[in-house]
Amino acid sequence: MDFIDKITQKSKRLVIGLMSGTCTDGIDAALVEIEGSYTNTKANLKEFITIPYNDDFRTHLLKIAKGDFGGSSEICKMNFLLGKLSAIACEELCKKANVSFEEIDLIGSHGHTVFHQPQEEIYFDYPIISTLQIGEASVISEHIGCPVVSDFRVRDIAAGGLGAPLVPYTEYLLYSKVGKNIALQNIGGISNITYLPSDCDINKILAFDTGVGNMVIDALVSLYSNNKMHYDKGGEIAKNANVNTKLLDILLDDEYIYKAPPKTTGREYYGEDYVKKLVNTANSEKISIEDTIATATMFTAKSIAININKFLPAMPEKLIIGGGGSMNKTLLTFIKELLPNCKVMTNEDMGLDSNAKEAVAFAVLANETIFNRYNNIPTATGARHSVVMGKITL
Repeated sequence: MDFIDKITQKSKRLVIGLMSGTCTDGIDAALVEIEGSYTNTKANLKEFITIPYNDDFRTHLLKIAKGDFGGSSEICKMNFLLGKLSAIACEELCKKANVSFEEIDLIGSHGHTVFHQPQEEIYFDYPIISTLQIGEASVISEHIGCPVVSDFRVRDIAAGGLGAPLVPYTEYLLYSKVGKNIALQNIGGISNITYLPSDCDINKILAFDTGVGNMVIDALVSLYSNNKMHYDKGGEIAKNANVNTKLLDILLDDEYIYKAPPKTTGREYYGEDYVKKLVNTANSEKISIEDTIATATMFTAKSIAININKFLPAMPEKLIIGGGGSMNKTLLTFIKELLPNCKVMTNEDMGLDSNAKEAVAFAVLANETIFNRYNNIPTATGARHSVVMGKITL
């Protein structure tokens, strides 16, 4: 453990956080200078990049993540390739920041989720909850030459949790403020919320997936553009279209939205089959693809508002929006209209980078792991007790 002792004894550490999200856009890499641990943590983002996936690779990864394609051969090869691409992302990040590999103390890598089954199912007579993130940590460690913390979710699941959401712990460390009820809404492929109570009691934190984020909108935009576009830039398509109330009512007849937390969801629920059903319904009602995109955008906003009103103990004074959805101005407008008694703002309004938020989170989670700190929140994941998440590759 000399490696770990050497890192923890430093007053400041340079840590890279890596994230490949459900939107499958690419690998986010954040270089973070971290001081301290737990509630003494100070994290300063030094540099951030995204290494985009090309269209063929993205399509192939989405097929694997659907859960019924490829088998062990595909997953094995993709695991090592994602490890290599993660290492390349680290390399490009270091070049942009003008730092050497030798200066990097630690890497925290979420990997890419290729399957997540948060609902218990019977498998060979045993009740099983399961998750799988790939992106071989040994490949990253070998290339960069420092310890890598990865595979965070499985330890929480082993303790009876859902393995998600994980970011709330880092939000507690970095955003909590005495006297203020604050909520943070991350809108990636899936949308998740963290509620930070005004007394900063970690045992009162609520966090859960509110439902779909950008995933369905992105899939519809790909159809609209014959795969030339992968997201609604700035929300312009939705802005110039109309929300169809009949289709919206159909979408809102969604049992997940009204399910009490702890809860988590993903591509297994809002993936390809969901989009096909939505498109078929829109076509039968003669609703244009543009109006379907606008309706899906309002659906994301509505699902967020419903969960805030239904499950948070109090209306937050601030709702801080992060993730790719924070760049969708139409989505933000819808959320503000639905939550008139809450100040809706973005990370950029606070001088922070919404796109970097999750990558920064995994840098911070890795820092907590090497300090042997509990870094899940059982009130968010449903775990029986607190655990130290992350496997360390030296």
